[in-house]
Amino acid sequence: MRFALGIVTISLCSVGLSSCQTDYAHLPTFSPERKLLQMVVEVPAGTNHAQRYDPGQKAFLPVRRAGLDHIVEFLPCPGNQGFIPGTRSEATGAPLQALVLAETQTQGTVVEILPVAVLTLDDNGTLQQVIVAVPARPSQQILPGVTSWKSLTRQYPSARDMVGQWFQHQGRLGEVRLVGWKDELAADKQVHLAMK
Repeated sequence: MRFALGIVTISLCSVGLSSCQTDYAHLPTFSPERKLLQMVVEVPAGTNHAQRYDPGQKAFLPVRRAGLDHIVEFLPCPGNQGFIPGTRSEATGAPLQALVLAETQTQGTVVEILPVAVLTLDDNGTLQQVIVAVPARPSQQILPGVTSWKSLTRQYPSARDMVGQWFQHQGRLGEVRLVGWKDELAADKQVHLAMK
């Protein structure tokens, strides 16, 4: 059974009579109704337990390092981290990463987003891009008036540093390095380049 609630798709699974699993890997990149970019939440805001969606198992699983669940040794995630469905990073083969600056959303929530920036990281020699965004729905925005890189850095100048620090602490000391930031136009271009 599936209900659509604005920007959130909720699946009721294992309700006794039948079982279902949402295949997040095959969701469209843009919402069919409003044609807005979508992301799937893997790591809710406020946690530091790294999770990834496994399309083979159709489940969210802990990221494992050296046989242990990976816990980011830093402050909790400053937004909801996840991926943009229907995209593939040329460098890693994984979906394009995203971080939406919003209140906590449950894992598996599909959110319509407005990209405001793209952050490029060097993770042990592999360049990765992360789309930084705000919710498209004004009622879910916690940073009023932020719809672009310029408005984010002007109104909330420390947000850039906070997000950068979060990603730098995803690996061991010195493994992840910030390469640079670009605006919402570069983010949009990155999304279209990564679409399958």
